[in-house]
Amino acid sequence: MGVITRRRTRIVLGVLVVAAVAMLADSLHLWRLQRWNDAIAADPPLALDHPPAELQFALAHAQAASGAGEEALKRYRVLQGDTPLGQAARYNSANLLMRQAIAVRATPQPGLAIPLLELAKEGYREVLRNDPGQWDARYNLERAQRLLPDPDDSLVEPADGRRDAERAVTTMRGYSPGLP
Repeated sequence: MGVITRRRTRIVLGVLVVAAVAMLADSLHLWRLQRWNDAIAADPPLALDHPPAELQFALAHAQAASGAGEEALKRYRVLQGDTPLGQAARYNSANLLMRQAIAVRATPQPGLAIPLLELAKEGYREVLRNDPGQWDARYNLERAQRLLPDPDDSLVEPADGRRDAERAVTTMRGYSPGLP
């Protein structure tokens, strides 16, 4: 009878030790997640040592929402890889540039919005190159195109700047050797 009791006691103690280790691991994970949530919710967001990409994305989003656009753009640029999170970061940074351009257009110097619009359009195009089915990026690119259309190549002046210069194609006489 004593052997069976000792065996049951060892099994129960083993199960309790495994449960305690699992509880400790879960507690550590929850503590880390709470620390990340506190860092995101802080104003300004707190800096953490080696945060994961998802946390960087959340921090950038929080910074963009609080009006710290330049810091958010820096965080988004770090994430712009070929991953789905990188695609989302590229899209969000293009949206942020677009919002900044619209705000600058309302100022007395609306011409300062041109570089921001060009960067936003390039961001949307990059998203569409990687995922042509991204309809939100396609819509926003169309909105950016309406604000600042791309120059039409046919309207661009010749490289030498002379508008009255003759072109070889237009001044050649038609010669037909005849048809068989």
